Amino acid sequence: MGIQKTELHASLNFIAEKEPDFARALKRTGYPEPRIRPTGYTTLLRTIVGQQVSVAAAASVWAKLEALLGPAMPPDALLASDFDALRGCGLSRQKQGYARSLCELVVSGALQFDSLPADDESAIAELTRIKGIGRWSAEIYLLFAEGRPDIWPAGDLGVQAGLHRIFALPERPDEKQARAMAEAWRPHRGAVAIFTWHCYDNPAL
Repeated sequence: MGIQKTELHASLNFIAEKEPDFARALKRTGYPEPRIRPTGYTTLLRTIVGQQVSVAAAASVWAKLEALLGPAMPPDALLASDFDALRGCGLSRQKQGYARSLCELVVSGALQFDSLPADDESAIAELTRIKGIGRWSAEIYLLFAEGRPDIWPAGDLGVQAGLHRIFALPERPDEKQARAMAEAWRPHRGAVAIFTWHCYDNPAL
């Protein structure tokens, strides 16, 4: 269940001792709130539902799916639903394909959320077997749901923009540069990622 507040603060304090710019940003903005999501398949189903739509639109689709499938959203119930029923909830043909891919892997036992590999890269590879779940979505799941402390979504624009502000860089770093910068922060990169989102557009900086 996500990186807890105590761990988050300890990790940020550790980095602040090494990085004066980071320490200044932490003093100005304060600590971020933990980002915690439940473990299990429904969190990734929400990710699929929310792709390329507004938060309000995603919430509307989710409410309709809950009405159709029940609050527990059992994967076998989604698989048993026909195209028109899911379309009526607001799921496009493409998203239905992604949702079915997720549910088929869960129902068959090919994907088990309670026993993902301990190695982060192996866990990312396991999650990206799901159609529609790319590296970023897998990283966010492992960071917010499992609380893995060293997940570093270097391709995230918010992470890059946060680094730009925290370290007063001449331009926003790209994914390769963000990955290289963070090598010195292992094994606390997950906390740094949460802090970069906290600093993105923060008026205190």
